[in-house]
Amino acid sequence: MNYDSPDRIRRRAFLRGGVAVLAAAAAAPAFAQQTGLQNTTEADTTVTPNKSNISSFRMPKWQDYFENTTNGVILCDLTSRAVHFWSEDLSVYRLYPSSVPLSEELTRRGRTEVVQKVENPTWRPTPTQLAMHPDWPTVVPGGSPENPLGVRALYLSWPAYRIHGTHDTRKIGRRSSSGCVGLYNEHILELYGLAKVGTQVLLI
Repeated sequence: MNYDSPDRIRRRAFLRGGVAVLAAAAAAPAFAQQTGLQNTTEADTTVTPNKSNISSFRMPKWQDYFENTTNGVILCDLTSRAVHFWSEDLSVYRLYPSSVPLSEELTRRGRTEVVQKVENPTWRPTPTQLAMHPDWPTVVPGGSPENPLGVRALYLSWPAYRIHGTHDTRKIGRRSSSGCVGLYNEHILELYGLAKVGTQVLLI
């Protein structure tokens, strides 16, 4: 019977470890693509330099933020850049990555509710936005690919604050809005169907 020397055993173990590392490295891009944890591209950095558009998801409990789930509840977590929805009977829970306001000055936190649901909303910049960007159009009709509100919008009781879609997918997971919370268009379509006028909303 032949026995391997300790040196040969160590060499084989080292080679096996190297192969495992290379396999893991090769699999990493595929895993990132499946989970959405992709590296920031040059196009991404045009929105917010040196920031990755990844939401740091966490799983909160609705009981920590709401007394009840009457009409359903929406939790907008501006820190983790995510929107959570629970239906009134708790049979439906959804978690969506979101965009958040560019700065604390543009950020509003607190309790509000959905007061209107609009398909293909028309967008009009605020006077402050027009003063800062005089080249912007005064109105962008609903359904336009340039419309910053995307395909659906949930209007809140606070004037000019909305949860809405966006055609610019680079904004999701970033500080990129003037105060609103943005979702991918496919996600706002789903949330629009789940939420109702009177759905409770909390921004934290």
